Amino acid sequence: MVFSSLTFLFFFLPLSLLLYYVSPKKMRNIVLLCVSLVFYAWGEPVYILLMLFSAFTDYIHGLVIYKYRNKQPLKAKVALISSIVINIGILMFFKYADFLVINLNQFFGTEIALLSLPLPIGLSFYTFQTMSYSIDVYRGQVLPQKSPIALAMYVCLFPQLIAGPIVRYKSIANELHHRTWNSAQFVEGINYFSIGLGKKVLLANNIGLLWSNIQSQQTSELTVFAAWLGIIAFAFQIYFDFSGYSDMAMGLGKMFGFNFPRNFHYPYIARSVTEFWRRWHISLGTWFRDYLYIPLGGSKSGKYITIRNLFIVWGLTGLWHGASWNFIIWGLYFGLIIAIEKAGWLKIMERWNPILQHMYLILIILVGWVLFVFEDYMQGIAYLKIMFGFTSNHLMDAQFLYDLYTHSILLVILIIAATPVMITIRKSSEKWINKRAFNFTITAILLVYYQLILLLSIAYLVDESFNPFLYFRF
Repeated sequence: MVFSSLTFLFFFLPLSLLLYYVSPKKMRNIVLLCVSLVFYAWGEPVYILLMLFSAFTDYIHGLVIYKYRNKQPLKAKVALISSIVINIGILMFFKYADFLVINLNQFFGTEIALLSLPLPIGLSFYTFQTMSYSIDVYRGQVLPQKSPIALAMYVCLFPQLIAGPIVRYKSIANELHHRTWNSAQFVEGINYFSIGLGKKVLLANNIGLLWSNIQSQQTSELTVFAAWLGIIAFAFQIYFDFSGYSDMAMGLGKMFGFNFPRNFHYPYIARSVTEFWRRWHISLGTWFRDYLYIPLGGSKSGKYITIRNLFIVWGLTGLWHGASWNFIIWGLYFGLIIAIEKAGWLKIMERWNPILQHMYLILIILVGWVLFVFEDYMQGIAYLKIMFGFTSNHLMDAQFLYDLYTHSILLVILIIAATPVMITIRKSSEKWINKRAFNFTITAILLVYYQLILLLSIAYLVDESFNPFLYFRF
């Protein structure tokens, strides 16, 4: 089940909210755990056991780590290592076993049979969450959770289960038992959800159709401008698809009394790759920073260690996204770019015009999305050759002009929506308009705006069948 479905909007969500709020406060964690398990079981009933096993394993490990952390540190460390090995082992088995077998067969000429196991939805996300819990208990940053129900609810919580954000235990530890409800927060949650649904359904899905059409063209028939238009379309699709889902998760969290961290902050307005990755998938970036990059030494142990750490982190970031060489290449590509920026390129760029800085960023990111989107990296290389004119493909044709013309309004909307321009206009207007009257007017306009987005999104879902979610496969 996905958030952008009529089943979720008109059946699952209203029923879940009703059951949750009519239940006594002491029962709400159990109710939320049950509805989360139903949500997950809608698509993968068997893998509920795997998710509950992960939660129970880290519940036990957390208690053991805390018991021995001060008195017998070695036992606590062994428990931590055990937790990490089990979590990584599960992730490796289900996500990377076939990838390893395929490469062994190709390299050694063996014929080892593939397991062909379906990837448990959300595995990469909830594995990182459970690992962060054990690590934070070991570091003394949080107390262990005494209630197995509360910890299982944290792991299985349906708003962020499928595609994040990666919510660390310490971020919501207090809210697991002490959630408050107020109408303002609930309405704010509805607004966040409406915006996210609009991003996903009205923007990502529509521009995704353009990318799908261009991607399906034969490379011999693809023009240079069409290749650029296609990858620009994909760049918008993946941003509004994923950030929309994150906004919906934040909104749902607020409806149930949780405050999840923001996962995106207008990444396409960045002026460097380093800044871009501070704005894109923030919860994943900070997870790797706090649990891998800094423990490896970060950037304080000399430039060679820093470069090593960057390549380790970004290689694993690519691998986290999928069991395919293109993701590893994609991760190492950004590791290299960020290493170059940290080595002095950023200082050189500071002297550039901001427009030139932004053009540099967009160029680097678009090349990265080509490496990302084609699982066969040779297809990605072929696509890049067309983009940069290293083939005999035509510059443009009538199909490109038609696609550009028919999507021009949508592209303008996407560009505006990917920037904080509307927020800037609102803040600037406050100086010239009576604040009280201004706030009343803005509140009324926003109320109509959110309702309109919700209605348009529902209308789209009724009529259309193209409703993919890109991060399901990660």
